[in-house]
Amino acid sequence: MGQCMSSQDKEAAEKAREEKDKSAQIDKVLEEDYERQKSECKILLLGSGESGKTTIVKQMKIIHLGGYTPDKLLFFKTVVYKNLVDSAQDLILAMKKFGIDCVEGRNRAYAQKILAYTVDPDPLFILDAEIGLAIESLWNDPIILKVMEHSSEFYLMDSAEYFFSEIRRIAQPDYIPNEQDVLRCRAKTTGITETKFTVDRLTIHMFDVGGQRSERKKWIHCFENVTSIIFCVAISEYDQVLLEESKQNRMDESFVLFDSVVNSRWFMRTSIILFLNKIDVFKAKLPKSPLNKYFPEYTGGNDINKAAKYILWRFSLVNRAKLLMYPHLTQATDTSNIRLVFKAVKETILQNALKDSGIL
Repeated sequence: MGQCMSSQDKEAAEKAREEKDKSAQIDKVLEEDYERQKSECKILLLGSGESGKTTIVKQMKIIHLGGYTPDKLLFFKTVVYKNLVDSAQDLILAMKKFGIDCVEGRNRAYAQKILAYTVDPDPLFILDAEIGLAIESLWNDPIILKVMEHSSEFYLMDSAEYFFSEIRRIAQPDYIPNEQDVLRCRAKTTGITETKFTVDRLTIHMFDVGGQRSERKKWIHCFENVTSIIFCVAISEYDQVLLEESKQNRMDESFVLFDSVVNSRWFMRTSIILFLNKIDVFKAKLPKSPLNKYFPEYTGGNDINKAAKYILWRFSLVNRAKLLMYPHLTQATDTSNIRLVFKAVKETILQNALKDSGIL
Protein backbone atom coordinates (compact mmCIF):
# COMPACT_ATOMS: atom_id res chain seq x y z
CA MET A 1 0.00 0.00 0.00
CA GLY A 2 2.84 2.35 1.01
CA GLN A 3 4.71 1.57 -2.22
CA CYS A 4 1.53 2.29 -4.21
CA MET A 5 1.14 5.67 -2.50
CA SER A 6 4.81 6.43 -3.10
CA SER A 7 4.43 5.74 -6.82
CA GLN A 8 1.38 7.99 -6.98
CA ASP A 9 3.26 10.73 -5.13
CA LYS A 10 6.10 10.52 -7.65
CA GLU A 11 3.68 10.78 -10.56
CA ALA A 12 1.94 13.75 -8.93
CA ALA A 13 5.27 15.46 -8.27
CA GLU A 14 6.41 14.88 -11.85
CA LYS A 15 3.12 16.25 -13.18
CA ALA A 16 3.42 19.28 -10.92
CA ARG A 17 6.94 19.94 -12.22
CA GLU A 18 5.77 19.67 -15.81
CA GLU A 19 2.91 22.10 -15.18
CA LYS A 20 5.29 24.48 -13.40
CA ASP A 21 7.74 24.33 -16.32
CA LYS A 22 4.93 24.90 -18.81
CA SER A 23 3.64 27.83 -16.74
CA ALA A 24 7.15 29.30 -16.60
CA GLN A 25 7.48 28.98 -20.38
CA ILE A 26 4.14 30.70 -20.89
CA ASP A 27 5.16 33.48 -18.48
CA LYS A 28 8.44 33.90 -20.37
CA VAL A 29 6.64 34.16 -23.72
CA LEU A 30 4.17 36.67 -22.27
CA GLU A 31 6.98 38.70 -20.75
CA GLU A 32 8.95 38.71 -24.01
CA ASP A 33 5.81 39.73 -25.88
CA TYR A 34 5.16 42.48 -23.34
CA GLU A 35 8.75 43.75 -23.65
CA ARG A 36 8.47 43.68 -27.45
CA GLN A 37 5.19 45.61 -27.39
CA LYS A 38 6.75 48.21 -25.10
CA SER A 39 9.41 48.87 -27.74
CA GLU A 40 6.99 48.98 -30.69
CA CYS A 41 4.35 51.49 -31.64
CA LYS A 42 1.79 51.89 -34.36
CA ILE A 43 1.27 55.23 -36.11
CA LEU A 44 -1.61 55.90 -38.45
CA LEU A 45 -1.15 58.57 -41.12
CA LEU A 46 -4.54 60.08 -41.91
CA GLY A 47 -5.74 63.06 -43.92
CA SER A 48 -7.44 64.06 -47.15
CA GLY A 49 -5.98 63.29 -50.56
CA GLU A 50 -2.85 65.32 -51.44
CA SER A 51 -2.31 66.44 -47.85
CA GLY A 52 1.27 65.13 -47.84
CA LYS A 53 0.95 61.78 -46.05
CA THR A 54 2.91 59.77 -48.60
CA THR A 55 5.61 62.48 -48.72
CA ILE A 56 6.05 62.03 -44.95
CA VAL A 57 6.56 58.29 -45.51
CA LYS A 58 9.15 59.03 -48.20
CA GLN A 59 10.95 61.30 -45.73
CA MET A 60 11.02 58.52 -43.13
CA LYS A 61 12.70 56.28 -45.72
CA ILE A 62 15.30 58.99 -46.43
CA ILE A 63 15.91 59.88 -42.77
CA HIS A 64 15.66 56.46 -41.10
CA LEU A 65 16.06 53.80 -43.79
CA GLY A 66 19.03 55.00 -45.82
CA GLY A 67 17.10 56.70 -48.62
CA TYR A 68 16.59 55.36 -52.14
CA THR A 69 18.95 53.18 -54.18
CA PRO A 70 19.45 54.03 -57.91
CA ASP A 71 17.08 51.20 -58.85
CA LYS A 72 14.40 52.52 -56.53
CA LEU A 73 14.89 56.05 -57.85
CA LEU A 74 14.31 54.79 -61.40
CA PHE A 75 10.94 53.42 -60.28
CA PHE A 76 9.73 57.03 -59.96
CA LYS A 77 10.84 58.15 -63.45
CA THR A 78 7.52 57.55 -65.21
CA VAL A 79 5.67 59.09 -62.22
CA VAL A 80 7.70 62.29 -62.68
CA TYR A 81 7.08 62.23 -66.44
CA LYS A 82 3.34 61.86 -65.87
CA ASN A 83 3.24 64.64 -63.26
CA LEU A 84 5.10 66.94 -65.68
CA VAL A 85 2.91 66.22 -68.71
CA ASP A 86 -0.33 66.23 -66.69
CA SER A 87 0.59 69.63 -65.22
CA ALA A 88 1.30 71.08 -68.67
CA GLN A 89 -2.02 69.71 -69.91
CA ASP A 90 -3.83 71.17 -66.87
CA LEU A 91 -2.35 74.59 -67.71
CA ILE A 92 -3.54 74.37 -71.31
CA LEU A 93 -7.04 73.27 -70.27
CA ALA A 94 -7.17 76.18 -67.82
CA MET A 95 -6.29 78.58 -70.65
CA LYS A 96 -9.16 77.17 -72.69
CA LYS A 97 -11.47 77.51 -69.69
CA PHE A 98 -10.59 81.19 -69.25
CA GLY A 99 -10.69 81.91 -72.97
CA ILE A 100 -7.07 83.01 -73.27
CA ASP A 101 -4.32 81.87 -75.60
CA CYS A 102 -0.53 81.80 -75.78
CA VAL A 103 1.16 85.04 -76.80
CA GLU A 104 3.78 83.30 -78.91
CA GLY A 105 2.43 81.52 -82.00
CA ARG A 106 4.71 78.48 -81.73
CA ASN A 107 3.34 77.76 -78.27
CA ARG A 108 -0.16 77.39 -79.69
CA ALA A 109 1.11 74.55 -81.87
CA TYR A 110 3.08 73.14 -78.93
CA ALA A 111 -0.08 73.17 -76.80
CA GLN A 112 -1.85 70.86 -79.24
CA LYS A 113 1.08 68.42 -79.23
CA ILE A 114 1.21 68.43 -75.42
CA LEU A 115 -2.53 67.73 -75.14
CA ALA A 116 -2.20 64.75 -77.49
CA TYR A 117 0.82 63.30 -75.67
CA THR A 118 0.56 60.39 -73.25
CA VAL A 119 3.15 58.90 -70.88
CA ASP A 120 3.58 55.15 -71.14
CA PRO A 121 3.87 53.49 -67.70
CA ASP A 122 6.59 51.21 -69.09
CA PRO A 123 9.73 51.68 -66.88
CA LEU A 124 11.85 51.90 -70.07
CA PHE A 125 9.79 54.84 -71.40
CA ILE A 126 11.77 58.01 -72.18
CA LEU A 127 10.16 61.43 -72.52
CA ASP A 128 10.16 62.73 -76.09
CA ALA A 129 12.77 65.51 -76.40
CA GLU A 130 10.38 67.64 -78.46
CA ILE A 131 7.74 67.45 -75.74
CA GLY A 132 10.35 68.63 -73.24
CA LEU A 133 11.08 71.65 -75.44
CA ALA A 134 7.36 72.27 -75.93
CA ILE A 135 6.62 72.27 -72.19
CA GLU A 136 9.58 74.57 -71.46
CA SER A 137 8.48 77.00 -74.17
CA LEU A 138 4.86 76.94 -72.99
CA TRP A 139 5.86 77.57 -69.36
CA ASN A 140 7.89 80.61 -70.45
CA ASP A 141 5.06 82.12 -72.50
CA PRO A 142 4.07 85.57 -71.11
CA ILE A 143 0.42 84.47 -70.82
CA ILE A 144 1.28 81.98 -68.05
CA LEU A 145 1.51 84.78 -65.46
CA LYS A 146 -2.10 85.69 -66.24
CA VAL A 147 -3.17 82.05 -66.03
CA MET A 148 -1.53 81.67 -62.62
CA GLU A 149 -3.52 84.62 -61.30
CA HIS A 150 -6.49 82.23 -61.47
CA SER A 151 -4.66 79.34 -59.77
CA SER A 152 -7.40 78.82 -57.17
CA GLU A 153 -9.94 78.31 -59.98
CA PHE A 154 -8.36 75.24 -61.56
CA TYR A 155 -6.37 72.19 -60.44
CA LEU A 156 -2.58 72.30 -60.72
CA MET A 157 -0.47 70.06 -58.51
CA ASP A 158 1.68 71.90 -55.96
CA SER A 159 4.92 70.62 -57.48
CA ALA A 160 4.09 71.70 -61.04
CA GLU A 161 6.31 74.78 -60.91
CA TYR A 162 9.17 72.71 -59.52
CA PHE A 163 8.96 70.19 -62.37
CA PHE A 164 8.63 72.95 -64.99
CA SER A 165 11.76 74.60 -63.62
CA GLU A 166 13.62 71.26 -63.84
CA ILE A 167 12.37 70.43 -67.35
CA ARG A 168 15.80 70.43 -69.05
CA ARG A 169 17.22 67.91 -66.58
CA ILE A 170 14.08 65.74 -66.64
CA ALA A 171 13.97 65.72 -70.46
CA GLN A 172 17.50 64.28 -70.74
CA PRO A 173 17.47 60.73 -72.22
CA ASP A 174 19.58 59.42 -69.31
CA TYR A 175 17.40 61.07 -66.65
CA ILE A 176 17.34 59.44 -63.21
CA PRO A 177 15.15 61.08 -60.54
CA ASN A 178 16.87 62.47 -57.45
CA GLU A 179 15.41 62.36 -53.94
CA GLN A 180 13.84 65.81 -54.30
CA ASP A 181 12.05 64.63 -57.46
CA VAL A 182 10.80 61.61 -55.49
CA LEU A 183 9.52 63.85 -52.69
CA ARG A 184 7.82 66.19 -55.15
CA CYS A 185 6.18 63.61 -57.41
CA ARG A 186 2.72 62.32 -56.69
CA ALA A 187 0.84 59.11 -57.40
CA LYS A 188 -2.54 58.37 -55.86
CA THR A 189 -2.26 56.14 -52.79
CA THR A 190 -4.63 53.18 -52.87
CA GLY A 191 -5.03 50.67 -50.08
CA ILE A 192 -2.73 50.61 -47.06
CA THR A 193 1.07 50.64 -47.02
CA GLU A 194 3.25 49.92 -43.99
CA THR A 195 6.71 51.37 -43.38
CA LYS A 196 8.75 49.97 -40.49
CA PHE A 197 11.78 51.76 -39.02
CA THR A 198 13.61 52.11 -35.70
CA VAL A 199 14.31 55.32 -33.81
CA ASP A 200 16.34 55.10 -30.57
CA ARG A 201 15.38 51.44 -29.98
CA LEU A 202 11.71 52.25 -30.62
CA THR A 203 10.31 50.30 -33.58
CA ILE A 204 7.71 52.33 -35.44
CA HIS A 205 5.12 50.83 -37.76
CA MET A 206 3.77 53.69 -39.88
CA PHE A 207 0.64 53.05 -41.94
CA ASP A 208 -0.24 55.28 -44.89
CA VAL A 209 -3.74 54.99 -46.33
CA GLY A 210 -5.43 56.53 -49.34
CA GLY A 211 -6.95 59.93 -48.60
CA GLN A 212 -9.63 60.08 -51.27
CA ARG A 213 -13.18 59.44 -50.09
CA SER A 214 -13.31 56.07 -51.85
CA GLU A 215 -10.25 54.92 -49.86
CA ARG A 216 -11.37 55.92 -46.37
CA LYS A 217 -13.53 52.86 -45.72
CA LYS A 218 -10.28 50.86 -45.69
CA TRP A 219 -8.98 52.74 -42.64
CA ILE A 220 -11.08 50.68 -40.22
CA HIS A 221 -8.66 47.74 -40.49
CA CYS A 222 -5.84 49.86 -39.07
CA PHE A 223 -7.59 51.25 -36.02
CA GLU A 224 -6.67 48.64 -33.43
CA ASN A 225 -3.86 49.39 -30.92
CA VAL A 226 -2.84 52.71 -32.46
CA THR A 227 -0.28 54.62 -30.36
CA SER A 228 -0.60 57.94 -32.19
CA ILE A 229 -2.24 59.44 -35.24
CA ILE A 230 -0.46 61.86 -37.52
CA PHE A 231 -3.23 63.82 -39.20
CA CYS A 232 -2.01 65.73 -42.26
CA VAL A 233 -3.72 68.87 -43.51
CA ALA A 234 -2.64 70.81 -46.59
CA ILE A 235 -3.00 74.24 -44.97
CA SER A 236 -2.54 75.86 -48.40
CA GLU A 237 -5.74 74.34 -49.78
CA TYR A 238 -8.12 76.75 -48.07
CA ASP A 239 -9.07 78.21 -51.47
CA GLN A 240 -9.37 74.94 -53.41
CA VAL A 241 -12.07 72.34 -53.97
CA LEU A 242 -11.97 68.54 -54.01
CA LEU A 243 -11.18 66.65 -57.19
CA GLU A 244 -13.95 64.20 -56.24
CA GLU A 245 -16.55 66.89 -55.51
CA SER A 246 -16.03 70.26 -57.16
CA LYS A 247 -18.32 72.17 -54.75
CA GLN A 248 -16.63 71.04 -51.54
CA ASN A 249 -13.87 73.27 -50.15
CA ARG A 250 -10.80 71.18 -49.31
CA MET A 251 -10.24 72.78 -45.90
CA ASP A 252 -13.88 72.20 -44.94
CA GLU A 253 -13.45 68.59 -46.01
CA SER A 254 -10.43 68.29 -43.71
CA PHE A 255 -12.49 69.66 -40.80
CA VAL A 256 -15.19 67.05 -41.44
CA LEU A 257 -12.64 64.24 -41.72
CA PHE A 258 -10.79 65.39 -38.59
CA ASP A 259 -14.12 65.41 -36.72
CA SER A 260 -14.80 61.79 -37.71
CA VAL A 261 -11.32 60.74 -36.54
CA VAL A 262 -10.78 62.72 -33.35
CA ASN A 263 -14.23 61.98 -31.93
CA SER A 264 -14.27 58.31 -32.91
CA ARG A 265 -14.66 55.66 -30.21
CA TRP A 266 -11.62 53.94 -31.73
CA PHE A 267 -9.30 56.73 -30.63
CA MET A 268 -10.46 57.55 -27.11
CA ARG A 269 -6.93 57.01 -25.70
CA THR A 270 -4.95 58.13 -28.73
CA SER A 271 -3.05 61.39 -29.10
CA ILE A 272 -3.32 63.39 -32.31
CA ILE A 273 -0.23 64.86 -33.96
CA LEU A 274 -1.54 67.52 -36.34
CA PHE A 275 0.67 68.41 -39.32
CA LEU A 276 -0.40 71.71 -40.87
CA ASN A 277 1.51 70.93 -44.03
CA LYS A 278 2.57 72.87 -47.15
CA ILE A 279 3.35 75.95 -45.07
CA ASP A 280 5.66 77.18 -47.87
CA VAL A 281 2.81 77.18 -50.41
CA PHE A 282 0.49 78.75 -47.80
CA LYS A 283 2.94 81.59 -47.17
CA ALA A 284 3.27 82.37 -50.89
CA LYS A 285 -0.46 82.13 -51.55
CA LEU A 286 -1.88 84.13 -48.63
CA PRO A 287 -1.18 87.67 -49.98
CA LYS A 288 -2.71 86.77 -53.36
CA SER A 289 -5.69 84.78 -52.11
CA PRO A 290 -7.05 86.26 -48.83
CA LEU A 291 -8.13 83.69 -46.25
CA ASN A 292 -11.18 85.76 -45.26
CA LYS A 293 -12.58 85.36 -48.77
CA TYR A 294 -13.22 81.70 -47.88
CA PHE A 295 -13.56 82.02 -44.09
CA PRO A 296 -15.21 85.45 -43.50
CA GLU A 297 -14.83 85.35 -39.70
CA TYR A 298 -11.04 85.44 -40.03
CA THR A 299 -9.73 88.98 -39.41
CA GLY A 300 -5.94 88.57 -39.31
CA GLY A 301 -5.17 89.75 -42.84
CA ASN A 302 -2.03 88.42 -44.54
CA ASP A 303 -0.17 87.64 -41.31
CA ILE A 304 0.90 84.01 -41.77
CA ASN A 305 1.10 83.33 -38.02
CA LYS A 306 -2.41 84.66 -37.39
CA ALA A 307 -3.76 82.73 -40.37
CA ALA A 308 -2.12 79.47 -39.23
CA LYS A 309 -3.38 80.01 -35.66
CA TYR A 310 -6.90 80.58 -36.98
CA ILE A 311 -6.87 77.29 -38.89
CA LEU A 312 -5.42 75.49 -35.87
CA TRP A 313 -8.18 77.03 -33.72
CA ARG A 314 -10.80 75.70 -36.15
CA PHE A 315 -9.37 72.19 -35.77
CA SER A 316 -9.31 72.50 -31.97
CA LEU A 317 -13.04 73.39 -32.00
CA VAL A 318 -13.74 70.06 -33.69
CA ASN A 319 -11.88 68.14 -30.96
CA ARG A 320 -14.91 67.59 -28.72
CA ALA A 321 -13.33 64.44 -27.26
CA LYS A 322 -10.52 66.68 -25.88
CA LEU A 323 -7.80 64.34 -27.08
CA LEU A 324 -4.24 65.55 -26.61
CA MET A 325 -3.30 67.43 -29.77
CA TYR A 326 0.25 68.28 -30.82
CA PRO A 327 0.33 70.72 -33.78
CA HIS A 328 3.30 71.30 -36.09
CA LEU A 329 3.76 73.55 -39.12
CA THR A 330 5.46 71.42 -41.76
CA GLN A 331 6.88 71.43 -45.26
CA ALA A 332 6.86 67.76 -46.14
CA THR A 333 9.14 68.18 -49.15
CA ASP A 334 11.90 69.71 -46.96
CA THR A 335 13.96 66.92 -45.37
CA SER A 336 15.63 69.22 -42.80
CA ASN A 337 12.22 70.51 -41.67
CA ILE A 338 10.75 67.01 -41.30
CA ARG A 339 13.88 65.75 -39.55
CA LEU A 340 13.49 68.54 -36.97
CA VAL A 341 9.73 68.08 -36.58
CA PHE A 342 10.03 64.33 -36.22
CA LYS A 343 12.45 64.71 -33.32
CA ALA A 344 9.63 66.38 -31.40
CA VAL A 345 7.11 63.85 -32.71
CA LYS A 346 9.36 60.99 -31.56
CA GLU A 347 9.20 62.25 -27.97
CA THR A 348 5.41 62.40 -28.16
CA ILE A 349 5.23 58.89 -29.59
CA LEU A 350 7.63 57.55 -26.96
CA GLN A 351 5.61 59.07 -24.12
CA ASN A 352 2.42 57.56 -25.52
CA ALA A 353 4.06 54.14 -25.94
CA LEU A 354 5.20 54.24 -22.31
CA LYS A 355 1.69 55.18 -21.17
CA ASP A 356 0.19 52.33 -23.16
CA SER A 357 2.64 49.86 -21.62
CA GLY A 358 1.73 51.00 -18.10
CA ILE A 359 5.15 52.45 -17.27
CA LEU A 360 3.75 55.99 -17.07
